[in-house]
This record gives sequence, C-alpha cells and structure tokens, in this order.
Amino acid sequence: MDRDTVEPQVDSFPGEKGERWIGYHRQFAAPSTAAYEFVWDVTEEALGPFCTDVDGNVLLDFTSHIAAAPLGYNNPVLEEKIDEFDLPTPTKIAGQSFYSSTGWPPESPDIPGIPQLMDRLTDLTSDYGLDTVFLSNTGAEAVENAIKICYDHGSGARQGITFKGGFHGRTLGALSLNRSKSVHRRGFPEISGIHDVPYCKDRGCTPTTCDCGFFQSEDDMSLLREMLDSKRGYVDPADLAYIIVEPVQGEGGYRFPSDAFAEELHAVCEKHNILLIVDEIQTGLGRTGEWWGSDHYPFEPDVITSAKASQVGATISRREVFPEEKARISSTWGGGDVLAALQAAVTIDVIEEESLLRNARDRGEQLKDQLREADLDSIENIRGKGLMVALDFESKAALEQTIRAALDRGLLTLGCGQRSMRLLPPLDVTEREIELGANLLVDAIEDTEAKRDLPTDSTTTT
Repeated sequence: MDRDTVEPQVDSFPGEKGERWIGYHRQFAAPSTAAYEFVWDVTEEALGPFCTDVDGNVLLDFTSHIAAAPLGYNNPVLEEKIDEFDLPTPTKIAGQSFYSSTGWPPESPDIPGIPQLMDRLTDLTSDYGLDTVFLSNTGAEAVENAIKICYDHGSGARQGITFKGGFHGRTLGALSLNRSKSVHRRGFPEISGIHDVPYCKDRGCTPTTCDCGFFQSEDDMSLLREMLDSKRGYVDPADLAYIIVEPVQGEGGYRFPSDAFAEELHAVCEKHNILLIVDEIQTGLGRTGEWWGSDHYPFEPDVITSAKASQVGATISRREVFPEEKARISSTWGGGDVLAALQAAVTIDVIEEESLLRNARDRGEQLKDQLREADLDSIENIRGKGLMVALDFESKAALEQTIRAALDRGLLTLGCGQRSMRLLPPLDVTEREIELGANLLVDAIEDTEAKRDLPTDSTTTT
C-alpha cells in the first residue's frame, strides 16, 4: 500500500466474507455497539488512515477508532521505534503487585515502560501542577478512580456536579455522571448526590447572549453559581467533592464551549475551592491540536482522566489529592500492560518529534475550510479544534443516510449527539488525505440531498 497514491475502493459492503464473519461473531457476542457492518482485516494492508476489510475493500478511516488510534494504522515512525525493542514475554503483568524494570537507568531505560509513561504524562500536565498518576485499563476506570480520590480528599463530601450532554463511561459510577443518551443509564442504580447543569452550546456566547440555560437572563448569574450560592442555592459547597466536565463534549454532540462558560467554571471552582475533574479521554494527547483540550480554556484541572490515545486508563492529579493509605485505590492489572505503556510512551514521543500538534491544527483548518467552501444546504455549524471536527445535519435521518453514503464511497465517519457527524482523522493525516476525505464526504452529502429532494411518487403527465 502506497500512502501517497492509495484511494478508497468499495465493491460491496458488507461483502460475502464480511457477512459470514459478522454472523460468526454474533453467535457468541452480547449485543453491543457496532457502528458499521465493517470487518477490519488485521492481516491485510493498513497505513495511515487507510485500512482493508475481509472482502478487500479499502476504507479511508476518519474515526481513528473514536480517537483510540491517534496515529492511525502502522505509523512507520512508531513501528520503527517499537521494532528496535526486544520486548518481554509476557507483556501483561500484575502491575500493582510489584515494580517492573525494562532496563537501566530508570529515567531512560532500554524500553520505555510503565513508570516512563507516567513520567511523560506528568510532564505534559505539569503546567497544571499535576505530578502523580494512577494507571488502569480503561477510560471508565480512570473516571471511577478520579471521583473516588475526590470523594476521599473531600473528607466526607458526598455530592458531585456533572453537565447535561456529558458522557464519562459505562461503569456504574461513571454512568451516574452521564447525561447524554438515556440508553446508557436507564434502569441502572446510580450514585446519589449527583446534580447537573447545562453545558454551553454556543462557543461564541456571553452571559447576556447565552440561550442554553447556563447563564440566567435576569442577572447573568450562572446556574452553577446559583446552585452553590449561600442564599439562593441548594448545594452546600462544603459537601461538594468535585465538578466533572469534558473540555469538548464528545458523545453529547461535539460541543465546544465558550470562553465565558470556561471562565465562569474556573471562577466558581476557585471561589469555593472545588476539585475540577476534566475528562480528556477523547480530547487528550493532541486530538484538539494541543496536548489537552483544557489547554484551550481558562479553567485549571485538578484531575485529568486520559485513555484512548494513551492506550491505558490514567488518572492524573496532585499527590495530595490521592489517598495516602495503601490499598485505598489499587488494581490487579492496572498499569500492568508493558506493551500498551510502551506504545503510549512512544506515541507521545512521535507526536512531539513529528510536530503532529501543528499538523493537527493545520489539517483541521483545511478540513473545515473545504467543507465550508462546498456551501452545502443540508449541513450547518461546521466546527472543531485540531482534528476533532463536527458538522450538523437537518435531521437524524439525514445524518444516518450520509454516514451510509460516505461508507459506500469508502469513507468511515461517526455520528454523535442527535444529528451531528464527527470526524477524527489520525494526527499524522496528510493534506492529500484531508482533501480526498472531504471530497468523498461532500459527494455523499450532495447525493443524499438530491435523493431527499426527489418526489415521493412517480406520476407521468402528458
């Protein structure tokens, strides 16, 4: 596969092999999310944003496995670095039961491992004063541990605040914080004492122009500030263990908040000395063109949760926020995957060495510009930071039709919110690949627009 010339090619989707593979999978798998009838063939060629399915179809992947593959497929710089290492077997160890060495000295061993990943993560969060990491397996676990340490640090504080439209994972504690689709939490038991306030929908709003409900029209006081006010509120700040927020809402519809919203969030946390958990699971490690989504906004995280691009779950905070008592937080397998830690550490190195933050910003602007220049009737609100880009359709049906039309042309995209499409090309995506993907998407949108405009019956007149 030549990355400079390869283009998507789809014959049938799913093909005969794909249908058989899907049927076999479903014999054993519990019903869960499957965005496509797409069977990625891991034994076939894949490079950058391009991958191959079991029927030989070549796809242009603008999802990056929902940001979990930040460098796409088989990034050559990443592969070259990993291939240099004589990897241990097994690479999965009981990471919390003993320390592990991958060479000497600890600060720069032969193979970057678990402590080296933690070193890199604290370096990337040092501007926020974060210096301590707890590794786990997933983003949901990172969130679980974030709220646990905040509850512990709060010395009896038992309440928390989340935001409408938020998504933080699928374990029971994380589910209690979710305010996106009802299917995520309907009927499951929840943590008590969780309150919610509106999340900013207009990235250009001010307290006087806000129409999402976060700021009140009468006196420009935010609902968050009012909730904690000694006279008008109903939550005692002393009993509030944390506020949790996504710097950009992902599942909730790729909402990019205004500076006014971020400034008010920061001011309220400062006034009441509230721990702010920032969920960076989708936005972190370069996706927005900065290391963290928080870097775009004036609030200051006390805890950052990371996963997806970091390959493992990571709860990052200050040492004094973490419990001092041993076994207060722990995990048999947490942080124990040497290969995942190696990949994450080297991914951070590649992003730095290859200037991929700058590339994410440049290619993200290119993608937005190309979509805006197409001047399509059925889409609006093209938005994004870095390579976290979204656009809105006139209806959920139009969105779903376009996702399928793009897929038929060989372009993988994803929906979010109620009628938004999200685009997450890999951080090393090229100018040619952005142009190619944008053209495919525009063609898919124009095709579905034309089909929706056709008359519903075909009567003949003479």
